Amino acid sequence: MRAVVVRTFGGPEVVEVADVAVPEPGPRQVRIKVAAGALNPVDVAVRAGFFGGAGKVLGLGWDVAGTVDAVGAPTAWEVGDAVVALVPGVTDPLGAHAEYVVVDADAVAKAPVSVDAVHAGTLPLNGLTALQALDQLELAPGASLLVTGAAGAVGGFAVQLAARRGIEVVGQARAGDEELVRSLGAARFTADGVEPGGVDAVLDAAVLGEPALEWVRDGGAFMGVRPGGHPGPVRGVRTASVSVRPDAAQLAELVRLVDEGVLTLRVARTYALEESAKAHARLAEGGVRGRLVLVP
Repeated sequence: MRAVVVRTFGGPEVVEVADVAVPEPGPRQVRIKVAAGALNPVDVAVRAGFFGGAGKVLGLGWDVAGTVDAVGAPTAWEVGDAVVALVPGVTDPLGAHAEYVVVDADAVAKAPVSVDAVHAGTLPLNGLTALQALDQLELAPGASLLVTGAAGAVGGFAVQLAARRGIEVVGQARAGDEELVRSLGAARFTADGVEPGGVDAVLDAAVLGEPALEWVRDGGAFMGVRPGGHPGPVRGVRTASVSVRPDAAQLAELVRLVDEGVLTLRVARTYALEESAKAHARLAEGGVRGRLVLVP
């Protein structure tokens, strides 16, 4: 089968499509015939060597939408089930950007019925990151939250999920994205930030770091999206970063919110698997609104 891999670190030019063996599911695993999967910044980080793995073949791709193709007992999943899943792994030889992928059964949820596989393939990683980040912040209804990068994939989901929880969301993005960010549920918009100490918490989807920390009130909270990349605590502000993990129940909840129209799945463009290097080059150019999606 075909799979997107890197054998050396570098720019988009190191991305290649290789012929590899079709993986077999073990106990409590399922094999998914991939229909679509988003390209994410974590794939760029793997490609660039941020997570290590020099000298190894590294697979790319964390998001998958597709159909169960084989199962390893015991599992409730059946061949033919339409599913979505998170395929975590930064130094594994096979990722979700492939024709087939094997994942643990507890990383899988039924696919949304209201959208196609291309759109469904943008949900797992970014949706779970936003949801788990909000859970770690533990904000009560009425609290104020500034989301940086609110027009992006993680930021957009965070705005929608936080607003649904009754949190007052301030969306931070480029000036041209104001209409989009407000449509996602932000009560306020800023292109520059807020006054120092102006919000109860920040969810830093844009990875601004120290400057965004200044916007949090004394004793507030700061949540980053790059594991270990958050600034240290100051002024009693609790700081941490989310390390996304597979969670079938949470993913099923996100799917339900998609089908109820609460969450918006945004696709900027699709690429064939053989065009993976082109997709990486487009992502590197910046300014993408919605996800680039690879289709085997």
